[in-house]
Amino acid sequence: MNILEFQKKSDEGQKLVVATAYDYAMALAVDAAGVDAILVGDSLSTTMLGRPNTLSATMDEMIHHCKAVAKGTRQALLIGDMPFLSYQGNSRETLKNAGRFLKEGGAHCVKLEWGTDAVASTKLLVGTGIPVMGHVGFTPQHFHQLGGYRKQGKDKTSAKRLLDQAKAFEKAGAFSVVLELVPSDVAKKITQSLKIPTIGIGAGPYCDGQVQVLHDLLGLLPDFHPKHAKAYLNLHEAIRDAVEQYSAEVRSGKFPSQ
Repeated sequence: MNILEFQKKSDEGQKLVVATAYDYAMALAVDAAGVDAILVGDSLSTTMLGRPNTLSATMDEMIHHCKAVAKGTRQALLIGDMPFLSYQGNSRETLKNAGRFLKEGGAHCVKLEWGTDAVASTKLLVGTGIPVMGHVGFTPQHFHQLGGYRKQGKDKTSAKRLLDQAKAFEKAGAFSVVLELVPSDVAKKITQSLKIPTIGIGAGPYCDGQVQVLHDLLGLLPDFHPKHAKAYLNLHEAIRDAVEQYSAEVRSGKFPSQ
């Protein structure tokens, strides 16, 4: 998969499937499932490192996990998520950090959230040969400014602002835009207004594709169940039960056998 095939599938009316992965083993499984793209999200700060939000993810952490995922990715487009303060305010640092994802991390492109420098950063990176996926709506790196996990674009003014932001990403050269926690009617209007694919998360069924956090899909975190996610497994319980069985067999002498 590459960004041209990504666009082609969308143009042909095929829904695009994106999921996160953060290590080699999970990347092998997700890639083998046939997803179109794998996102090494800064959500690893919460899913893998147990932190309360994504703000503390560092470039070194992102590159570390991206390398592992790249080794397990055979077919999917691999997207590296630019962490907080890695692309804001300094074009030289923006280029350096995005370049690390491709040169060190093995990613094919990067994702960055809307902000003051989003358009300039997108133009800079695209002009340098680094494909960019934009991100509007609820942007986790603005967690404190937005007052927590809240749906965005619920009134006409804010909905228009999201549409303008998505269009600005497209005009700047982004190959796709993530719409997060946006009302479905707003997401539908944005999708119809863009030529590039929209990828929804908590934005209803009208986007060109969907992205979900792998831990939510697999039920790996027992105390966190986003309303927009569907758990296809309860892997937390399955892992717990397997380790309990192992523990019981060791303690009883059943394992290992002769």
